[in-house]
Amino acid sequence: MSFDAGTTSERAIIFDHEGAIVSVAQKEITQYYPQAGWVEHDPLELWSAQLSVAVEAMSRAGIEASDIEAIGITNQRETTIVWDKSTGKPVYNAIVWQCRRTAEKCREISAYAGMIREKTGLVLDPYFSATKLAWILDNVEGVRERAERGELLFGTVETWLIWKLTKGRRHITDYSNASRTMLFNIHTLMWDEQICKLLGIPMNMLPEAVSNSEIYGEASPDLLGGPIRIAGAAGDQQAALFGQRAFGVGDIKNTYGTGCFLLMNTGRASVMSEHGLVTTIAWGIDGTVTYALEGSVFIGGAVVQWLRDELGLISNAAETEELARKVPDTNGCYVVPAFTGLGAPYWKPEAKGLITGLTRGVGKCHIVRAALDSIVYQVNDIVSAMRADIEKDIKTVRDGQPASECGMNARSTLRVDGGASVNNYLVQTQADISNIRVVRPACVETTALGAAYLAGLATGFWSRRELESENSGETVFEPAMSAEERENRIKGWNEAVKILL
Repeated sequence: MSFDAGTTSERAIIFDHEGAIVSVAQKEITQYYPQAGWVEHDPLELWSAQLSVAVEAMSRAGIEASDIEAIGITNQRETTIVWDKSTGKPVYNAIVWQCRRTAEKCREISAYAGMIREKTGLVLDPYFSATKLAWILDNVEGVRERAERGELLFGTVETWLIWKLTKGRRHITDYSNASRTMLFNIHTLMWDEQICKLLGIPMNMLPEAVSNSEIYGEASPDLLGGPIRIAGAAGDQQAALFGQRAFGVGDIKNTYGTGCFLLMNTGRASVMSEHGLVTTIAWGIDGTVTYALEGSVFIGGAVVQWLRDELGLISNAAETEELARKVPDTNGCYVVPAFTGLGAPYWKPEAKGLITGLTRGVGKCHIVRAALDSIVYQVNDIVSAMRADIEKDIKTVRDGQPASECGMNARSTLRVDGGASVNNYLVQTQADISNIRVVRPACVETTALGAAYLAGLATGFWSRRELESENSGETVFEPAMSAEERENRIKGWNEAVKILL
């Protein structure tokens, strides 16, 4: 059973040995926006919603705790929670990865950006957990003093869920989530004392960092009707990379979720990008760490929610494909959904969204199509950055070979997943704009599947050989757009983005 603790909902999905979905339950979670650019969740709601969907998924399938081999957890990364280790009461709402409140703090410590990048693989940005944690310590009354007395614990969402599941017996984080905090040295696999000191973070708050596939403990029997082993955890994007079975150096995937996240497996080498990407830990298994290059789009599928909730142009996400196909193009309209700043490769936290090219001839269908296209263009910006890194022939090494000899080439297949990947218009447009072969698996729930694979691998439910076998039921999208049209459309997008830079 996978716990998929996302940004907009909590889900539980139960898989069988063939990787097929047996049961699924989902519950939306409340989004809080205390100020412009601030995003929060209630940690207790995250927990109660996750527990309730787990019970519901089991009930729907007629499954008991004894039928479940293990629990794997995957989660929205970087979201920051601080709680009292005696009472379990959070000291403040969870500060969500999208929140931009610490942009000024990042500017204050910008002189240390190089050191932070060298150790953590990350750019200095409010996106990551470190400055969020510092904000809670500095702005919530009494919290710093309590933290220094050893009374408080910090964790990202998987840490919080494991702590709650084990009733406080385990305070841990997996390597992939640790690598997103901007506090973790991805080379030594240890919390970095220099960065913690810079931000005034007591290290006694930090969880133990562990591998992504091992038995961490058991869920307390009274929660799910019996003890169930917790045996795998990974941040959502790394879990999706694993669920896509992107085990080879050069394998690439993109997840179309609330945001979009493109990852490339770089094997045992931690590649430092020259084009605005970050370096992250993909997973650590059996003493071996696998790294990845990553580019993050902050607003992906969330632009569809905006069309529905704020503009009222659609009543559900499925309508977007039909509306987009009603017009041949966007009539010169571009949407740049920088609602929470621009992520990779620009890293402009202060950017605001805009619509350009508006004329009397631009209507509802054009705006919907432009919103979908904005997802494609943002992903393409990252594909282009990744290609630029490849073409520079960064000396990523696998068995002594440079990257160019390890399958890391500009025409690699892009594997896609996530809710928006069911939109054929979106995926075909991605193939056209990025001039890349796109493959969508039969099961697009690869984030949850990856967490299940990690847990099942630890308990022997699956072998590595089984996971490395061929996928079936894939849908392939080949690029079909002319080079001239592709160049013109990308040029229009670049001109729109330049307004924000």
